[in-house]
Amino acid sequence: MFRAIITAACAVSLLTCSSKAKPDKQKNLRPKQAIPAIGCDVRAGKINHMEFIARCPANCLETKQPVYGSRIFASISSICNAAIHGGIITNAGGSVIVRKVAWRDSYNGSFSNGVRSLSLPRWRESFIVTAGKPKKSVMYPHSLNYTTVRATSEKTVRLESKNSAATTVPPSRTRLKSTILTAAPREPNITAASKPRVAGHQTGVEMEQLDDHIRFIPDVSYTGSFAVRQQDSHPGAPAQAFSGNPNCMVDITFLMDGSWSIGRRRFNIQKDFLAEVAQVIDIGVAGPLMGVVQYGDDPVTEFSLKAYSNSNDVAAAVEKITQKGGLSNVGKALSYVNSRYFTNANGNRGGAPNVVVVLVDGWPTDKVEEASRRARESGINIFFITVEGPDEQEQENVLEGNFVDKAVCRTNGFFSLPVSRWFELRSAARPLARRLCDTERLACSKTCLNAHDIAFVVDGSSSVGTGNFRIVLQFVANITRRFDISETETRVAAVQYTYEQQLEFDFEKHGSKAEVLAAIEGIRYWSGGTSTGAAVAFAANKLFGKSKPNKRKIMIVITDGRSYDDVRAPALAVHRAGVIVYSIGIAWAVHEELEDIASDPIEEHSSFVGDFDELYKLAPKIFSRICREFNSQPQN
Repeated sequence: MFRAIITAACAVSLLTCSSKAKPDKQKNLRPKQAIPAIGCDVRAGKINHMEFIARCPANCLETKQPVYGSRIFASISSICNAAIHGGIITNAGGSVIVRKVAWRDSYNGSFSNGVRSLSLPRWRESFIVTAGKPKKSVMYPHSLNYTTVRATSEKTVRLESKNSAATTVPPSRTRLKSTILTAAPREPNITAASKPRVAGHQTGVEMEQLDDHIRFIPDVSYTGSFAVRQQDSHPGAPAQAFSGNPNCMVDITFLMDGSWSIGRRRFNIQKDFLAEVAQVIDIGVAGPLMGVVQYGDDPVTEFSLKAYSNSNDVAAAVEKITQKGGLSNVGKALSYVNSRYFTNANGNRGGAPNVVVVLVDGWPTDKVEEASRRARESGINIFFITVEGPDEQEQENVLEGNFVDKAVCRTNGFFSLPVSRWFELRSAARPLARRLCDTERLACSKTCLNAHDIAFVVDGSSSVGTGNFRIVLQFVANITRRFDISETETRVAAVQYTYEQQLEFDFEKHGSKAEVLAAIEGIRYWSGGTSTGAAVAFAANKLFGKSKPNKRKIMIVITDGRSYDDVRAPALAVHRAGVIVYSIGIAWAVHEELEDIASDPIEEHSSFVGDFDELYKLAPKIFSRICREFNSQPQN
């Protein structure tokens, strides 16, 4: 009996324990982490969570969404592109964990994993992105809560009334467009009453597409038709001059169109554009510096390169500029900048490329070709932004057809940005900034490839022979094709000599690389004696006497034997005239003469090979020495 009672009690106890264990087991089961998907363009500041997990799609690299900073990113950065930049995911996509952190004084841009991040002086919030493997102790939100995007109405942006007064244009510049403006304004106007206000400091609040061309962003102050981005000021934040983007070491001057034809509204649009560019390129002493010249009848410096060392100060200075009026004398402005602006006193740094960006409403009222040519020859890169260019009826008022092609370095589209109407000007800010900071493509600035006048002095004596003479010409061509050849870049000339001298072609004869190479190939072997000294003097007189003062003068003398005349006196005269002389000897050339001809240091400027078939080996060495010497000298 007692045993039966004990058995029954145990059975009841087991049933009770099992019934309690079952719900406890169910209670400890965690739901599987759901990972919400986001788009490539989603910025961290648009999501209202301090920490969350998300899945990025594939091919975000193709979207080129902006990223600001490295490792720690400003909250206005694309999450997915920041993750690619940090190596957290690849372009195939993947899961990431985002954690919001405090604001930073500055965000340094860099290039990593195919993503170019930009620098930013300061932003209100930052974030860090890590690999998207959920932690066991953390439950991330299953869905993401986005900040509210304010609704906009058609009343936000109002077109000007057709009865509004048109801008007065002085009779000194007849402009057909100004009569059209009275009936059909060229861009919408945002009035003081209709300007939307951005309240508070809500993270990532964005006002989308008030019209087809305007997009308002957080923390803006309205100074005209566009919103100009300004950085937050935080209590206790140290005031400092930011260093700037070191990947964009460029000295930039903007030529503002202050002519009467542009009108006040479009002049303000121009100012907003300059302020936007200043923010994008990240002004600073270790990066780009920016100055402004306004032109009308005459140019005037608004502020120099050294005046301001950060983007906010530049934007504030631009806002204070008032319109001069007058004509659109671009040529006079380019001459002014070339002769008086890029100086040490104005803050020109020498090692940084010099860039001029010309904004012009319609067309210049004077000629630009000669002034721009002289500026390019001084090493200045010229960009043209033409807004609302002349139509078919207005073409007859243009003094120089294709004035942009005549002004810029090359007609490949890199140095020119046409904008169809002023209200679209802001869309050119980022494309222009990318080009200004692409220092490898600033081909008009002085580089080893485009800064020389090179004269080849070639021995055509009987000891050379026809076959070997062709080898020499091939050597000359191999050196030539390494340089950028044009009227404003490197120029090439050639002299052949025996007892006498023959000018094959001078520096002004051929204006392209193809023409120069064809001319070299067309040189016919002369045959005769060897008077190298007379040939050096002849080339110095006929060629470098007419060389442009801003060109680096180089003479390359090629000979296969002893000279019948003295080489020392002519060579010394050439050295004193500032010509850098390279001597190249072949076979029976005399080493002492090669050393007398060559500039100092002799070992860098004198070469010898024992046979014509070995001559080709010297071409890359000569080119390398020319560039090494050029790069070691201070440049404009």
